[in-house]
Amino acid sequence: MQYAGFTVARILKSEIIQKCRTVSHVMFTKHLFLTNVGISLSLSGVGDIIQQHYELLNGDHEKWNRTRTLHMSLTGMTIGVFCHHSYKWLDSLFPGRTLRTVIKKVLVDQLINSPICITIFFATLSCLERSSFETFVKELKQKGWRLYVADWVVWPPAQLINFYILPTRFRVLYDNTISLGYDVYTSYVAHEIPLEDEKEDGNDKRGMPVIS
Repeated sequence: MQYAGFTVARILKSEIIQKCRTVSHVMFTKHLFLTNVGISLSLSGVGDIIQQHYELLNGDHEKWNRTRTLHMSLTGMTIGVFCHHSYKWLDSLFPGRTLRTVIKKVLVDQLINSPICITIFFATLSCLERSSFETFVKELKQKGWRLYVADWVVWPPAQLINFYILPTRFRVLYDNTISLGYDVYTSYVAHEIPLEDEKEDGNDKRGMPVIS
């Protein structure tokens, strides 16, 4: 037992562990903003890559659309900026970790922050794709509510853990780890062709005649 305890103590004091602590301090304390934005940007891109490869397997596309992945990554960047500051705002608005405080944070996050995130997502995508304001509003109305419904399924239980257990500096990392599946769904919804567009000119999205 003493030998095992000595071994554990040596491991904790090893050079590798010390370097990991240094990197963690740099990423999640000294440069937290850049870390949060980088994580959001990267995992939003990964979510789109997963969704696109699923579409490729289904024969919906002939090749991977790198521009689409870039655009989805950049939406992760803008949302990451917002999330970084919104978590600080929530902690200053509702300090502490009592169950009542955590529930207040979850409700504010769902009722205020989530709609803002969805709006930022579609606004960023609209700017990158050079869409008109009318198209942005149409996309937000048609697809935003679907993301918001999914948001209520995924995030309240996840955020209870986030706000109750984790310190602020790890929340965006936790969010993006949980949201990888949600990012896949977001990519699917954002690039799904509306039914009325499929039937335009009497053809569906595969170019087949539509029988009304």
